[in-house]
Amino acid sequence: MSQLSRTAGRAFLGGLAAGGTIAAISAIRRSKWAADLDRVNHKGDTVSLAEGPGVTIGATAASIAGANSPGYAVAAATAGLTSGAVGLYDDMADTKGEKAKGFKGHVGALLKGRLSAGLVKVLGISAAGLASAALVDAESDRRPKGTLARLWNIGVGGGVIAGTANLINLFDLRPGRALKVVSVLAAPLSRPPGQGARSTAVGGANTALAISASAAAAMADDLDGKTMLGDCGANALGALLGLSYIARTGPVGRHFALVGVGALIGASERVSFTKVIAETPVLRELDELGRTKS
Repeated sequence: MSQLSRTAGRAFLGGLAAGGTIAAISAIRRSKWAADLDRVNHKGDTVSLAEGPGVTIGATAASIAGANSPGYAVAAATAGLTSGAVGLYDDMADTKGEKAKGFKGHVGALLKGRLSAGLVKVLGISAAGLASAALVDAESDRRPKGTLARLWNIGVGGGVIAGTANLINLFDLRPGRALKVVSVLAAPLSRPPGQGARSTAVGGANTALAISASAAAAMADDLDGKTMLGDCGANALGALLGLSYIARTGPVGRHFALVGVGALIGASERVSFTKVIAETPVLRELDELGRTKS
């Protein structure tokens, strides 16, 4: 494929992700369910969660279109749509008074005989992560040798997908923050793979491109406080980001990512990311960049 064809193809995927995101958000905000997606943010303003389903649809559709094999297309659909769906279920549970938050909250609810919406979300994303990792590894030309090694590699890959979905959600506490984080992380993964790259790398690069374009399309209204990702959008983008990463890396890279993501999620149980960002000048400036001042 010529350089011109590759560039045109990537431009098409970016346009599909951005256009699909904008169209989906607009349609949802005009639908009969629009009022059910209104929430009050940290400043007391009403914002719409329509952005979540919008980015889920836009980013997943472009990821499927950019797949270089049927197996990878199914993996992208599984990771994006499942994570978005269970995230939306958790978003809607907030309206019904679901109070269980964080790992301790979900375990506490389970000990009382109640399956919290958050735990349903965790189980759903974990299952989607494992299924997606298995599909990616089935398409890979560099699978580990031996059944146990392959199963372990799939387990680690699934953990990266599920963990990244959770991690991005932890940043969705201020306008634009989660979208900025996911855009920064997706940028290096969207680089076109070179000669000798693993067979799944093209699909991974196109997924990262879809994430970046979808996030860019949603950024303005998110920064203005008109819309927000919610669990639906943050989980979907995070899961697709994890999928992109495992499609481009091997066992060593997966292990490093899983340890890093796990450490950050564990730290969030004790340390407020918002407080750390507010107390770090560089991070605070980046976090507030483009945000509408009150």
